[in-house]
Amino acid sequence: MAKKSKGNRIQVILECTEHKESGMPGTSRYITTKNRKNTTERLELKKYNPILKKVTVHKEIK
Repeated sequence: MAKKSKGNRIQVILECTEHKESGMPGTSRYITTKNRKNTTERLELKKYNPILKKVTVHKEIK
């Protein structure tokens, strides 16, 4: 869960999009923070997926 704080910076969870489509067991997730004021849309970053052993696109989930 995202932690509650007084500022605009919140914690978000990034999940691999390619892993979900591949049907392999397990998930690749990362936790990061973002500024709610500057970045209103969902984050989309390239991160390393250790199960697929390559860099993939990770999208913010709710």
